[in-house]
Amino acid sequence: MLKIFNSLKKHRQLILFVMDFIFWNISYYLSFAINQGGFMPLQPSLFIMGLVVANVCFTAAFLLFRLYDKLWRYADIEDFFNTAIASLSASLAFMIIMMIIGRVETSLALNSQMYVTFSMMATLFAMLFRIIYRLNKILERRNLKGKARKRLLIIGAGEGALSVLSELSKTPGNEYIPVCIVDDDKEKLHRKISGVPVAGTTYEIPRLCYELGIEVILFTISQISVADKKRILDTCADTHLEVKIIPNIYNLMTSGVPITSSIRQVEVEDLLGREPVVFDTEKYGSYIVGQTVLVTGGGGSIGSELCRQIANLKPKHLIILDIYENNAYDIQQELIRKHGSDLSFEVQIASVRDKKKLEHIFSSHNIDVVFHAAAHKHVPLMETNPEEAVKNNVFGTLKLAEVADKYHVRNFVQISTDKAVNPTNIMGASKRICEMIIQLMGKKSKTNFVAVRFGNVLGSNGSVIPLFKEQIRTGGPVTVTHPDIIRYFMTIPEAVSLVLTAGGIAKGGEIFILDMGEPVKIKVLAENLIRLSGFKPHEDIKIEYTGLRPGEKLYEELLLNEEGITKTDNKKIYIGKPIEFDTENFFSHLAILYDAAQHNDKDRVESLIADIVPTFKHARNTSNTLPPPEDEE
Repeated sequence: MLKIFNSLKKHRQLILFVMDFIFWNISYYLSFAINQGGFMPLQPSLFIMGLVVANVCFTAAFLLFRLYDKLWRYADIEDFFNTAIASLSASLAFMIIMMIIGRVETSLALNSQMYVTFSMMATLFAMLFRIIYRLNKILERRNLKGKARKRLLIIGAGEGALSVLSELSKTPGNEYIPVCIVDDDKEKLHRKISGVPVAGTTYEIPRLCYELGIEVILFTISQISVADKKRILDTCADTHLEVKIIPNIYNLMTSGVPITSSIRQVEVEDLLGREPVVFDTEKYGSYIVGQTVLVTGGGGSIGSELCRQIANLKPKHLIILDIYENNAYDIQQELIRKHGSDLSFEVQIASVRDKKKLEHIFSSHNIDVVFHAAAHKHVPLMETNPEEAVKNNVFGTLKLAEVADKYHVRNFVQISTDKAVNPTNIMGASKRICEMIIQLMGKKSKTNFVAVRFGNVLGSNGSVIPLFKEQIRTGGPVTVTHPDIIRYFMTIPEAVSLVLTAGGIAKGGEIFILDMGEPVKIKVLAENLIRLSGFKPHEDIKIEYTGLRPGEKLYEELLLNEEGITKTDNKKIYIGKPIEFDTENFFSHLAILYDAAQHNDKDRVESLIADIVPTFKHARNTSNTLPPPEDEE
């Protein structure tokens, strides 16, 4: 039965035409019978001639007005008006033709009463058929109200809300029933949009949700300040209801994507209250346009986003270097789909540890800019594999920097981390050594060597956010290492935009520090994610504290105690004051460290790292406390 139904849907236009054809002929027959006072044609030749002319005229008119291209379940007044005009036009053409025929052959002439009767009946049947079909679809949707549908509160009485309501009304199987709208524009209060009342302001969301039995909240405002958006979403979180959001409504309308299909869960990015960071291409992008750019770790979360944004800047050639072929393949295919032959690029499967392969790549390409994102970044894994952190992070960076210097690369940008500041783990300490390498290379090389230091990025490989979402999806518990742990967060595109900006203002030897905004308490982050998923934290979804992992801090820092900061012309980027250290002693220790790492001597590796990085205080089961609060003036 389902196959028959689907088959009928595919031939909707043909079925509609057949129904119209039947109604034209019924109308003609009835009008002919009324005109002659009986149901048996007294003049068969006249009857057949008129029938043929009527069908030709109506078929031509209905095709000309494209009535079979419309979806009548969504028909509006304009569509019904067009149907009436098409039917009347066909009737007029029929009358003119029959009058001409009647003058030529008077025996085939029809009277004017027949014309008018046929015209009225044909128009009536065409309209009535479509009205009944449209009403049937409306009744079907209304009958669905008895089914289990979620009661929806919409935030914003603008274009977003109108588009959502319109699409919900046209989608019989949708899971929502709009109950009310809230908006802070007082002129819109107590009015209706598509029959749904604007019942209050955003400050009244908790009350309305309680009184009206709301189950889902939908945020539809696109033009809103970050502060107001955060305030409203925080209010929504207090209701413990599921909260969803629609992306930019204008982009959706121009893309042709159905509005309801783009409704998504509220993400952490929506909760941070940060102004979005956008790379100023004209001001900072000239060092990439028309240049050959190499990205190491190009398949990773940061590296792949670097490739995406660099590809948009029209480089001469892009080289994606990664040891993990699956990630490299993914970004390769993405760039092919998006840019096709407009982007010249290649993928090199290689390790930054392999200096001979690096030499081959640099010698065969005139590389202008290097972004070094390849690194082992997972803190607990590097605690048990310190020699691998040294081999990859420290000496991979050193080898790449030496080759870049040898082949006269113009800019070299090292991706660093806030974990390099007063490190308590091997990974952070290894990245601090990388910063020291960059600082020394910047002093002696014509290449502009710089490092860019920032905190956690949302959604990166190993990030806590995807873990929280999966734990919530499976019913919990959500695991947090410590109730007081805090972190800085930034989205991947934001971080990469600032990395590209830093590369554009680099002069050599700087350690750039990104403004990460306000730190976020991980416990609060987890609680908000639970609330916005429609659950109550500690009740519906438990939060378990598992204890700090080996080498993990309660808080991260962006500056060493010895460092000061200098402003740049970009308000979100600062320069850390270089810390002087003994160059000769540093390189002699590196040589010993290299030997220890090659012999996989973990204890010796750790001891040597502590000698090289004076601020390294290893905390295997760290319980470092939060910094004391600043004195209030």
